[in-house]
Amino acid sequence: MNKGPISAFIQHHYRHFNAAALVDAAKGYEQHLLEGGKMMITLAGAMSTAELGVSLAEIIRQGKVDIISCTGANLEEDIMNLVAHTHYQRIPNWRDLTPQEEWGLLEKGLNRVTDTCIPEEEAFRKIQHHIQKLWKDADAKGERYLPHEFMYKLLLSEVMKPDYETDPKNSWMIAAAERNLPIVVGGWEDSTMGNIFASYVIKNEVKATTMKSGIEYMVMLADWYRNNSGGKGVGFFQIGGGIAGDFPICVVPMMYQDLEWHDVPFWSYFCQISDSTTSYGSYSGAVPNEKITWGKLGIDTPKYIIESDATIVAPLIFAYLLGW
Repeated sequence: MNKGPISAFIQHHYRHFNAAALVDAAKGYEQHLLEGGKMMITLAGAMSTAELGVSLAEIIRQGKVDIISCTGANLEEDIMNLVAHTHYQRIPNWRDLTPQEEWGLLEKGLNRVTDTCIPEEEAFRKIQHHIQKLWKDADAKGERYLPHEFMYKLLLSEVMKPDYETDPKNSWMIAAAERNLPIVVGGWEDSTMGNIFASYVIKNEVKATTMKSGIEYMVMLADWYRNNSGGKGVGFFQIGGGIAGDFPICVVPMMYQDLEWHDVPFWSYFCQISDSTTSYGSYSGAVPNEKITWGKLGIDTPKYIIESDATIVAPLIFAYLLGW
């Protein structure tokens, strides 16, 4: 693939330290795909609110990711941005806010994520109005779905299309829904939509079992991994730390150690973008070699760690993969 100006720039200027690790990881990702490998991307933090979809949606459309693991927040916040984009407020001086100013944002229904405020009424409630109908319809029919499957139904129905306030080509969730891309969402219950669903359970408006669980996500992932880890295998591209990465990476030792399936290959590429302080024993800060002792990575697995801000690094790597 001929590379464009962004790729040329990073290859020329990013020669050492974290910059060089970025280029090495991008080239390793590209080589993994060229050799027939598949890739999981994991999204922690607030990458959807950071509008990673501008580059991630195209990665999905071009088939450069085969499965995603994300937090419940990232699952919903891409859709929130889609339907409430013009109501978001940016706070450039966010480091200088007093507790009183923070309280003022709360009173305006503005929930702050670093420098960006999500408008509660326009974002949360607009989605709630539509998604609760899907929950209740499924509950009445005795049907059960995973959290992302409800979101896919919502997007593919296009019931919210008149409410779109930004270009849908920048929504990674729309791109994923159109491809029916597998998604794993460990701990979905702690998201805003998870809290809202719990409120309906408490009010006896839906059954808790209408929403499939995290255990069922792990079972689904084990089946997917078994069917897709042949040949070059499956790589693991981790953005940030937390449950988005911790949950799915454990599927390999679970199958090998707990199910005693000894033909399960390790993850065949590993990259983590993290600004977490390096710390042995820490999920988010452990260096990749520690994962060898847990049966997640092999001795020969290509391993990269980029100690930097994922909102800067991930779009550059995606740009390289897209040939930009």
